[in-house]
Amino acid sequence: MKRYKLYIFLIFTLSTVSCEKLLEVDTPANQITSGQVFENVQTANAALSGLYAGLWDNSPLAGDQTGRLLAVYTDDLDFYGTTSNNGTLELFQNTLVDSNPAVYSYWANTYQKIYLANAIIEGVNASSGLSSADKARIKGEALLVRSILYCYLQQIFGDIPYVTGTDYTLNQSLSKTSAPQVLTRLANDLNESLSLLAEPYRNTERIFPNRSVSRLVLAKVYLLQNRWSDAEILLKEILQNPLYQFQNDPSKVFEKSGTHILWQLKPKNPGDATKEVTAYYFSNSAPTSVALSQSLMQSFASTDRRKQLWTTAVTFNNNTFYRPNKYKNLSNNTTEYSVVYRLEEVYLMLAECLAKQDKVTEAIPLVNAIKQRANVQLIQQPVTKEALINEILSENRKEFFTEMGHRFFDLKRENQLQNLALVKPNWKSFHQLWPLPQKELLLNPNLNPQNTGY
Repeated sequence: MKRYKLYIFLIFTLSTVSCEKLLEVDTPANQITSGQVFENVQTANAALSGLYAGLWDNSPLAGDQTGRLLAVYTDDLDFYGTTSNNGTLELFQNTLVDSNPAVYSYWANTYQKIYLANAIIEGVNASSGLSSADKARIKGEALLVRSILYCYLQQIFGDIPYVTGTDYTLNQSLSKTSAPQVLTRLANDLNESLSLLAEPYRNTERIFPNRSVSRLVLAKVYLLQNRWSDAEILLKEILQNPLYQFQNDPSKVFEKSGTHILWQLKPKNPGDATKEVTAYYFSNSAPTSVALSQSLMQSFASTDRRKQLWTTAVTFNNNTFYRPNKYKNLSNNTTEYSVVYRLEEVYLMLAECLAKQDKVTEAIPLVNAIKQRANVQLIQQPVTKEALINEILSENRKEFFTEMGHRFFDLKRENQLQNLALVKPNWKSFHQLWPLPQKELLLNPNLNPQNTGY
């Protein structure tokens, strides 16, 4: 974690030319240039650690307000704030406009992380001081992180600029790349990442992604492309990997030592709580920000151990609210990191792939493994393909609520976002996409036209 201290001045160096033009000045005597950063494996690793610190701080993977926006937008969370709260109220009410500050922040902060990933990739490609193995590892991780961020942007905004360099003169005038072409480019980048990364983790705590994480993200892209058999191959490779074992105890799912975890983000300082704890915590009072929605809580069976262990009831003035309680440590945290990907997602994604290919019998045990651990009724034969897919969607909701927008992506992939109209009165079909930020359209008219409905 000491490397994050180096991150502070590396970000300055790597961002000398950012999305906006900066003054051209000489490099200060106490700074090093981006070229120097990638001539040494220690400083190159520090730059990469800086990228991970940025994911923790403010990105679609962050466990704080940024990470919960999609849960507010769909039906995982109810919002109890009385003001716009930087645009969150409008997200909850589905009354977005293109000047919404939360939407702009989501876009701008994600592209900032993409820019840093691009700077790392460029630096590695130009390096003559790094070994071939280090170049492969660093580039593979940066490509993977960039691809994850682009997956979020594409699903939320649709057609988007696919920026792969750091030249502001080019980036500030880029046109949008169509959604299908973004997915194609993502598949290519992820296949390259897969070829560059190793199987063993470079840290036993799994705070840096490995080849299996590339497999999982590539399988996500294949799902969006309806390439079910290709995704099936990748997901089975993960399940057959001895690095991973299914966690049968739901009380231990969010403990950092689990071998069901594919990748997790480490708090910056020893003892820090995960951001999820502070983002969702309230006690002995009504929520002033967010709480789990009634529709979510009603979807749990009374015997479901996920309801018992991962949610907490708070009663105030004869009203009962529920908060997420997946992460437990408010202070002196030594057992929890923020989980990004875990094996349960592989199980349900593979079940979905199999169901889409009419392999219902093969898919059922994967879903039942999740259900059995939760202590709920198992799926029995006969069951139709359509019923099984809906059951998978339901299990995804109860398994991954408030985990980085999972609900939005699952509903969208299954073309069921319109079902939100049943619980969200303002929901319209065009809400499957957010508006492109007004500020970006003004800076770069090539991003027009605006998304339909805004």
